[in-house]
Amino acid sequence: MKNTHHISIENARKTYGDHTALDVEKLEVKPGECLGLVGNNGAGKTTLFRSLLDLIPLDAGEVKLGGLTVNKSEDWKKFTGAYLDDGFLIDFLKPDEYFEFAASAHGVSRDDLNAQLSRFEPMFNNEITGKKAFIRDLSMGNRKKTGIAAAFIGNPKIVILDEPFANLDPSGQFKLREVIAQIIAEQNITVMISSHDLSHVAEICSRIIILHEGKILKDIAETNTQTLNELETFFRGVK
Repeated sequence: MKNTHHISIENARKTYGDHTALDVEKLEVKPGECLGLVGNNGAGKTTLFRSLLDLIPLDAGEVKLGGLTVNKSEDWKKFTGAYLDDGFLIDFLKPDEYFEFAASAHGVSRDDLNAQLSRFEPMFNNEITGKKAFIRDLSMGNRKKTGIAAAFIGNPKIVILDEPFANLDPSGQFKLREVIAQIIAEQNITVMISSHDLSHVAEICSRIIILHEGKILKDIAETNTQTLNELETFFRGVK
């Protein structure tokens, strides 16, 4: 049986004209790791995530989730959750309807759905579930909360989140960080998070990669009390 917690990238390259958006020779994310991906705008973070989810074709290289090459199989979708942007939402649905749609896609019962959503209730702040507003009418922060929670429905083995802390108020950011940390601890899932918020990444992630001009410049294998200082020092020197 394949290890559905594992992420593998080899010789991944994506160019747009003369611009190289991604050039990653090798990246392995082990089961149970929470990998933080940091870098300035244009560093290639979103390109990397979109290639992981087979949303854009690579010019060269291979991406595997759970041992499955993403552009040759769709079975990886059964154990992978993701939220990158509003395009992952169905904005003419209400949040409860969207959660029910996601649950039906993963074969999750109503009771299990309620139990899984209950983990996010502190972050929802009584503004998401049980409301009549359509997703398109929610604030940017509440749309993001909806998408992030939906990414965890079905208890996926791999979760990929692009800038999950952006557009959330400070309380929402800390509550989200606590929820993700709790789920990782309880279920040993593999998580990849990109973020401009260095403090949250340093706190929640067990490993951090710095991406610059599509390449991996630094791989911090174990986070500790010095990690945030190391990240801040690096970015102070990057133009």
